[in-house]
Amino acid sequence: QAQLVESGGGSVPPGGSLRLSCADSGLSTRNRCMGWFRQGPGNAREWVGYITGGGFTDYRDSVRGRFTISRDNAKNIVSLQMNSVNPEDTGMYYCAARLSSVTCSTLSNNYNYWGHGTQVTVSS
Repeated sequence: QAQLVESGGGSVPPGGSLRLSCADSGLSTRNRCMGWFRQGPGNAREWVGYITGGGFTDYRDSVRGRFTISRDNAKNIVSLQMNSVNPEDTGMYYCAARLSSVTCSTLSNNYNYWGHGTQVTVSS
């Protein structure tokens, strides 16, 4: 069954780093937009960033300069490197694939496939 599987979540102190991975199994996302979203306690799901099939990236303002998205097309893995994290980064992190278009989007409704998420907790 085609799916996305996130891994790498956990607990990290403020100022620390964490690397999340999203493995694509059977979805053929190699040339497609892959997005990362998160949902904190009591908050709506929000866009974190995306990477296009060609490797262009964009991020929400609050994570720009701290988070980096990359992709390894040979392994069908997209990663989210999180540096200098703070408590506001706490939440469930999801990767998503947009297979319906070659362009990227910041809107969750424009993504077709979602992983089940991996929890990130920033706490001292």
